[in-house]
Amino acid sequence: MPPSTPGEIFLALHRRAGGFVMPNAWDAGSAILLADAGFQAIGTTSAGIAFSMGLQDYGSAAALGVSREAMFARMAEIARAVRIPVNGDLEAGYGDTPEAVAETVRLAIDAGLAGGNIEDKVPFEPRLYDEGLAVERIAAARQAIESSDAAFVLTARTDALAVSSDLDQAIRRANLYRQAGADCLFAPGPADLETSGALVRAIEGPVNVVVGLAGAAPGASALLALGVQRISLGGTIARAAFGFLRKAAQELREHGTLGFAADQIPAGELNRIFAKARSSIEPTPAAL
Repeated sequence: MPPSTPGEIFLALHRRAGGFVMPNAWDAGSAILLADAGFQAIGTTSAGIAFSMGLQDYGSAAALGVSREAMFARMAEIARAVRIPVNGDLEAGYGDTPEAVAETVRLAIDAGLAGGNIEDKVPFEPRLYDEGLAVERIAAARQAIESSDAAFVLTARTDALAVSSDLDQAIRRANLYRQAGADCLFAPGPADLETSGALVRAIEGPVNVVVGLAGAAPGASALLALGVQRISLGGTIARAAFGFLRKAAQELREHGTLGFAADQIPAGELNRIFAKARSSIEPTPAAL
C-alpha cells in the first residue's frame, strides 16, 4: 500500500532517490505559505519560534528561552495547519537522560509531528554528551517510536562539527546513531560541497544538510546532486523575515517612505491561501 499518514509519507521521502528540500516554519501562517509554495514537507525552527515570542534561542539560561510546553504547543499548531509532514526541532530532548528523550519523542508523536531531531550537544555548554550516553538517548527514542506503532522519522543530530570542527567524530557519531535506530543523520556546520560530500560518502544513512546559517553556500540542486537526502534551512527564513521587518521600520522611521510595501502579499491573496488551507484540513459544515 502507498504511504498514507504524514509519518509514512515523510519516511518515504527519506528513501526516495533525489532527496528533497524541507524549509522551516515558525507558526501556522508561515507553515501554510511554505506548503502552498509546493514543498513536500516542512520543519519547525526552534530559533524562529523563540524569536516570534520575543525570547532567545539557546541563550544564556533556560528562563530566557521557550519552555518545552510552549514549544510543543507551537509545533502542534504548525502540524495542525498543514497536510504535509512536519518535522519537529526537539532540541536536545528536553532532558539529559534516555528516559527524558523518550518522553519528548512520545510528546512529539502525540502533537502530530511526522518526525523530529534529537541533538547530542549539552544545552548551554560547549560540549557534547558522552558518546555512550548519546547513543543510549537515540536508542531510547527509537524504542519510544516502536512502542507507539506510529510512523515517525527519527533524526539524530551531532554537533561535533559545530563544537570542535571534528569531521571524523561527526561521522563516527552519526554512524553510531544510525546503528541505534536513527532514520536520518544531521551534522550542522560548514555546508560547502567538500564537507557535505564527505558526510554523504561516510555516513551509512540519509544525510540532512542545513543551509543559510552563515556565509555563502552551494544551492540546493548542487547538494542534492551530491547525494544529500534532505536540505533544511533552520531559522534562516525566520531571520530573513525579521531582517525585512527591521529594514521596513528603519525606512519608515528615517525616511518616512513605504518602499518596503511593494513586496507585501495582498490581503485578498493571503485570505484565499489561508481559507484553502483551512478547508483542506477541516470538514465544511455541509459535510458534517
